[in-house]
Amino acid sequence: MMTELQEAYGFLFEKELLEEIAECGSIRKIEVGERIIEFGDYVTGMPLLLNGAIKILREDGDGDELLLYFIERGDTCAMTLNCCMGQTKSEIRAVAETDTTMIMVPIAKMEEWTARFKSWRNFVFESYHSRLSEMLDTIDTIAFLNMDQRIMKYLRDKAKINGDETVQSTHQQIAYDLHTSRVVVSRLLKKLELDGKIKLQRNQIKVVDL
Repeated sequence: MMTELQEAYGFLFEKELLEEIAECGSIRKIEVGERIIEFGDYVTGMPLLLNGAIKILREDGDGDELLLYFIERGDTCAMTLNCCMGQTKSEIRAVAETDTTMIMVPIAKMEEWTARFKSWRNFVFESYHSRLSEMLDTIDTIAFLNMDQRIMKYLRDKAKINGDETVQSTHQQIAYDLHTSRVVVSRLLKKLELDGKIKLQRNQIKVVDL
């Protein structure tokens, strides 16, 4: 565990903090598509990603979902942190975008490290800032981009997260993540293919225009 921690967080945390994370944290491995946190859950620990990627989703009153952002290796989820510190129920769903390994940090240690380690405080504040910026970007995308532009941005982000220009996703899954209908997604994907920006294959899409 220590080697993985150093590779993912060694540039952020001092050796003493890394050793304490390794000592008190618990490793969790999640398969792609597995739900990690559900709406209404009480969150008992803060995740630190060692590898892989997780997508964070929000739900409206009708039960429809909207993709907020992705977290990757070296990240944590600020909304999860907020639930931990406030001991409130989760308002997000976290789903593994790829096979993921993370270490869960107990709430009590999070508070202790905030007082003891400047690097931890900086990490927490930077996490809040990064996730806020990403949520503002999501709002801008919804407000100012046409749906075909939103789909193209979504595909580029997924390709970047997975490190592969071929995105494994159905039209229905894209519709869920972007809070729209499958019919609209299918029509616009066909248009993007005709424009030479993507190539459609069975349950996967090759992003030509990265």
